[in-house]
Amino acid sequence: MSYREFTWQDLRAKLALEILQDTSLFTHVKPIQLSEHLTLTLHENVALACNINTEKARSEMIITPILIEIRKLLHRRVSLFSGVDFHVDAALGLTGVCDYLLSQSTNQVYIDAPAVVVVEAKNENIKAGLPQCIATMYAAHLYNAREHHAVEQILGVVTTGSNWKFLTLAETRVLLDYDEYLIDQPGKILAIILQALQRGPLIATGA
Repeated sequence: MSYREFTWQDLRAKLALEILQDTSLFTHVKPIQLSEHLTLTLHENVALACNINTEKARSEMIITPILIEIRKLLHRRVSLFSGVDFHVDAALGLTGVCDYLLSQSTNQVYIDAPAVVVVEAKNENIKAGLPQCIATMYAAHLYNAREHHAVEQILGVVTTGSNWKFLTLAETRVLLDYDEYLIDQPGKILAIILQALQRGPLIATGA
Protein backbone atom coordinates (compact mmCIF):
# COMPACT_ATOMS: atom_id res chain seq x y z
CA MET A 1 0.00 0.00 0.00
CA SER A 2 1.13 3.59 -0.61
CA TYR A 3 -0.11 7.11 0.08
CA ARG A 4 -1.92 7.23 -3.26
CA GLU A 5 -3.99 4.16 -2.39
CA PHE A 6 -5.51 5.50 0.82
CA THR A 7 -9.28 5.96 1.00
CA TRP A 8 -11.39 7.88 3.50
CA GLN A 9 -12.19 4.56 5.19
CA ASP A 10 -8.49 3.70 5.47
CA LEU A 11 -7.80 7.01 7.19
CA ARG A 12 -10.36 6.24 9.86
CA ALA A 13 -9.88 2.48 10.22
CA LYS A 14 -6.10 2.11 9.80
CA LEU A 15 -4.84 5.45 11.08
CA ALA A 16 -7.67 6.26 13.53
CA LEU A 17 -7.89 9.84 12.31
CA GLU A 18 -10.71 12.23 13.14
CA ILE A 19 -11.59 14.32 10.07
CA LEU A 20 -13.66 17.49 10.38
CA GLN A 21 -14.75 20.33 8.10
CA ASP A 22 -16.85 23.01 9.70
CA THR A 23 -14.95 26.27 9.56
CA SER A 24 -12.78 28.62 7.53
CA LEU A 25 -9.29 28.04 8.91
CA PHE A 26 -7.36 30.94 7.43
CA THR A 27 -9.62 33.99 7.34
CA HIS A 28 -7.25 35.70 9.80
CA VAL A 29 -4.21 35.24 7.54
CA LYS A 30 -3.42 38.42 5.63
CA PRO A 31 -2.10 38.18 2.05
CA ILE A 32 1.49 39.20 1.48
CA GLN A 33 2.91 41.31 -1.32
CA LEU A 34 4.34 39.25 -4.16
CA SER A 35 7.84 39.83 -5.42
CA GLU A 36 8.15 41.33 -8.87
CA HIS A 37 9.74 38.10 -10.07
CA LEU A 38 6.84 35.88 -8.96
CA THR A 39 4.27 38.39 -10.22
CA LEU A 40 5.82 38.32 -13.69
CA THR A 41 6.27 34.54 -13.59
CA LEU A 42 2.64 33.87 -12.74
CA HIS A 43 1.44 36.46 -15.24
CA GLU A 44 3.35 34.61 -17.94
CA ASN A 45 2.78 31.04 -16.77
CA VAL A 46 -0.74 30.65 -15.40
CA ALA A 47 -2.69 31.12 -18.62
CA LEU A 48 -0.16 29.02 -20.53
CA ALA A 49 -0.31 26.16 -18.02
CA CYS A 50 -4.11 26.21 -17.97
CA ASN A 51 -4.25 26.15 -21.76
CA ILE A 52 -1.78 23.27 -22.00
CA ASN A 53 -3.92 21.71 -19.24
CA THR A 54 -1.64 18.87 -18.17
CA GLU A 55 -0.54 18.03 -14.64
CA LYS A 56 3.09 18.43 -15.70
CA ALA A 57 2.51 21.95 -17.04
CA ARG A 58 0.60 23.05 -13.94
CA SER A 59 3.26 21.56 -11.68
CA GLU A 60 6.24 23.11 -13.45
CA MET A 61 4.71 26.47 -14.33
CA ILE A 62 2.54 27.28 -11.30
CA ILE A 63 3.12 25.08 -8.26
CA THR A 64 6.91 24.87 -8.31
CA PRO A 65 7.52 28.64 -8.75
CA ILE A 66 5.25 29.36 -5.77
CA LEU A 67 7.05 26.87 -3.53
CA ILE A 68 10.47 28.12 -4.59
CA GLU A 69 9.30 31.64 -3.72
CA ILE A 70 8.39 30.39 -0.23
CA ARG A 71 11.93 29.11 0.23
CA LYS A 72 13.37 32.42 -0.97
CA LEU A 73 11.12 34.43 1.36
CA LEU A 74 12.41 32.39 4.30
CA HIS A 75 16.02 33.02 3.22
CA ARG A 76 16.54 29.35 2.34
CA ARG A 77 16.12 28.32 5.97
CA VAL A 78 13.59 25.71 4.84
CA SER A 79 14.03 22.86 2.40
CA LEU A 80 11.91 21.90 -0.59
CA PHE A 81 11.61 18.38 -2.00
CA SER A 82 9.75 17.21 -5.09
CA GLY A 83 9.08 13.66 -6.25
CA VAL A 84 11.02 12.03 -3.41
CA ASP A 85 10.50 8.74 -1.61
CA PHE A 86 9.11 9.13 1.90
CA HIS A 87 8.92 5.74 3.58
CA VAL A 88 7.81 6.04 7.20
CA ASP A 89 5.80 2.95 8.22
CA ALA A 90 5.24 0.12 5.74
CA ALA A 91 2.93 -1.73 8.13
CA LEU A 92 0.52 1.22 8.06
CA GLY A 93 0.95 1.76 4.32
CA LEU A 94 2.77 5.05 4.88
CA THR A 95 5.17 4.68 1.99
CA GLY A 96 5.53 6.12 -1.47
CA VAL A 97 6.54 9.21 -3.37
CA CYS A 98 5.62 12.72 -2.24
CA ASP A 99 4.72 15.32 -4.83
CA TYR A 100 6.19 18.09 -2.66
CA LEU A 101 7.40 18.48 0.91
CA LEU A 102 8.56 21.62 2.68
CA SER A 103 10.59 21.12 5.84
CA GLN A 104 11.55 23.33 8.78
CA SER A 105 15.19 22.54 8.14
CA THR A 106 18.01 23.85 5.98
CA ASN A 107 18.93 20.26 5.09
CA GLN A 108 18.43 19.87 1.34
CA VAL A 109 20.10 16.42 1.22
CA TYR A 110 17.37 14.39 2.93
CA ILE A 111 13.95 15.05 4.46
CA ASP A 112 14.14 16.48 7.97
CA ALA A 113 11.31 18.05 10.02
CA PRO A 114 8.61 18.03 7.29
CA ALA A 115 5.92 20.63 7.98
CA VAL A 116 4.03 21.15 4.70
CA VAL A 117 2.71 18.46 2.33
CA VAL A 118 1.63 19.46 -1.18
CA VAL A 119 -0.26 17.01 -3.40
CA GLU A 120 -1.02 17.60 -7.06
CA ALA A 121 -4.68 16.84 -7.78
CA LYS A 122 -5.03 14.15 -10.42
CA ASN A 123 -7.51 14.84 -13.22
CA GLU A 124 -8.20 18.23 -11.58
CA ASN A 125 -10.09 16.40 -8.80
CA ILE A 126 -9.11 18.01 -5.51
CA LYS A 127 -11.45 15.91 -3.36
CA ALA A 128 -9.93 12.68 -4.68
CA GLY A 129 -6.46 13.88 -3.66
CA LEU A 130 -7.37 14.59 -0.04
CA PRO A 131 -6.90 11.03 1.35
CA GLN A 132 -3.42 10.84 -0.21
CA CYS A 133 -2.55 14.21 1.29
CA ILE A 134 -3.86 13.30 4.74
CA ALA A 135 -1.97 9.98 4.78
CA THR A 136 1.25 11.79 3.86
CA MET A 137 0.61 14.43 6.53
CA TYR A 138 0.18 11.71 9.14
CA ALA A 139 3.42 10.10 7.98
CA ALA A 140 5.14 13.47 8.45
CA HIS A 141 3.67 13.69 11.95
CA LEU A 142 4.96 10.21 12.85
CA TYR A 143 8.37 10.98 11.36
CA ASN A 144 8.70 14.17 13.40
CA ALA A 145 7.62 12.41 16.59
CA ARG A 146 10.17 9.66 15.99
CA GLU A 147 12.96 12.17 15.32
CA HIS A 148 11.89 14.44 18.22
CA HIS A 149 11.23 17.43 15.97
CA ALA A 150 8.93 20.06 17.47
CA VAL A 151 6.53 20.36 14.53
CA GLU A 152 3.19 20.49 16.30
CA GLN A 153 0.96 20.92 13.25
CA ILE A 154 1.30 19.73 9.66
CA LEU A 155 -0.17 21.81 6.85
CA GLY A 156 -1.46 20.04 3.77
CA VAL A 157 -2.66 21.32 0.43
CA VAL A 158 -4.17 19.63 -2.59
CA THR A 159 -3.87 21.77 -5.68
CA THR A 160 -4.52 21.81 -9.39
CA GLY A 161 -2.26 24.83 -9.64
CA SER A 162 -5.25 27.08 -10.22
CA ASN A 163 -7.20 25.90 -7.12
CA TRP A 164 -5.69 25.36 -3.65
CA LYS A 165 -7.40 23.43 -0.82
CA PHE A 166 -5.72 23.57 2.60
CA LEU A 167 -6.01 21.31 5.63
CA THR A 168 -4.21 20.83 8.94
CA LEU A 169 -3.25 17.86 11.09
CA ALA A 170 -2.43 17.97 14.79
CA GLU A 171 -1.86 14.56 16.43
CA THR A 172 -4.80 12.54 15.00
CA ARG A 173 -7.18 15.40 14.22
CA VAL A 174 -7.55 16.65 10.66
CA LEU A 175 -9.32 19.92 9.86
CA LEU A 176 -10.33 20.59 6.26
CA ASP A 177 -10.57 24.26 5.38
CA TYR A 178 -14.08 25.21 4.34
CA ASP A 179 -12.64 27.59 1.74
CA GLU A 180 -10.72 27.03 -1.46
CA TYR A 181 -8.28 29.59 -2.82
CA LEU A 182 -7.69 30.46 -6.45
CA ILE A 183 -4.42 31.30 -8.17
CA ASP A 184 -5.61 34.89 -8.52
CA GLN A 185 -5.08 35.04 -4.71
CA PRO A 186 -1.35 34.17 -4.69
CA GLY A 187 -0.56 36.48 -1.78
CA LYS A 188 -3.02 34.59 0.42
CA ILE A 189 -1.69 31.19 -0.69
CA LEU A 190 1.87 32.24 0.09
CA ALA A 191 0.87 33.68 3.47
CA ILE A 192 -0.85 30.47 4.59
CA ILE A 193 2.18 28.33 3.73
CA LEU A 194 4.60 30.81 5.27
CA GLN A 195 2.64 30.80 8.53
CA ALA A 196 2.94 27.01 8.77
CA LEU A 197 6.69 27.06 8.22
CA GLN A 198 7.29 29.89 10.67
CA ARG A 199 5.49 28.07 13.49
CA GLY A 200 8.08 26.55 15.80
CA PRO A 201 11.88 26.55 15.52
CA LEU A 202 13.64 26.24 12.17
CA ILE A 203 16.32 23.57 12.33
CA ALA A 204 19.77 24.52 11.06
CA THR A 205 22.00 21.74 9.78
CA GLY A 206 25.34 21.45 8.11
CA ALA A 207 23.82 20.42 4.78
